[in-house]
Amino acid sequence: MTATQDVSPAAGRAGTRRNDGSAHATTLGAGSAGAGEPAATRGRTSVADVVVVKIAGTAAREIPGVYDMGGGLSRTMGAVRGRVPGSRPNAGRGVKVEVGERQTAIDLDLVVEYGVPITDMAREVRENVISAVERTTGLEVVEVNISTNDVHLPEDDEEPSGGEARVE
Repeated sequence: MTATQDVSPAAGRAGTRRNDGSAHATTLGAGSAGAGEPAATRGRTSVADVVVVKIAGTAAREIPGVYDMGGGLSRTMGAVRGRVPGSRPNAGRGVKVEVGERQTAIDLDLVVEYGVPITDMAREVRENVISAVERTTGLEVVEVNISTNDVHLPEDDEEPSGGEARVE
C-alpha cells in the first residue's frame, strides 16, 4: 500500500491519501515515548476521515430546517437502504471532508425545509459543525461549504389523492 502527499495550496492543508482508496487517518499530537515523559504525551492520537464525516453529518442534522442530506441519488439509495430490516442510517451521507495534519475542510449537501431562511440555517449548521468537530477531534476547521440541493415541500409527504385506486 502506498501513500501520496496531497497538498491544497488554497487553504494550506496537507495530508496523506492512499492510492488504493482505503480509509485515511490523520495523526494528531505526535507524542514522545519514555517513562520520563508525562502520561498524557506518551503515544500518538490519530483521527480517521470517517470520524470527521460522521461528526459533521450528525451535527448538521441537529439543526432545525435541515430535512435531509446528500444529492438525489444518495438520498434514493439511503431510502432503499433504510427499508432493509436491521440497517442503520448513514450519518455521513452528504458530507465530504479533506483532513490534513492539523486542519480539516468540510463540504455539506443539504435539503432544507420549505420556508426556512437558508442563510440563517446555513450559519447555524456551520457553527454547530465547526464546534462539534473541533471539540471532538482537536482539528481546526478551516471552512464548511454548504450546498443546498433541494427544498422539501409539505406536499411531498402527502399521499397522492385521485379518488379510486387504479389497480387492485
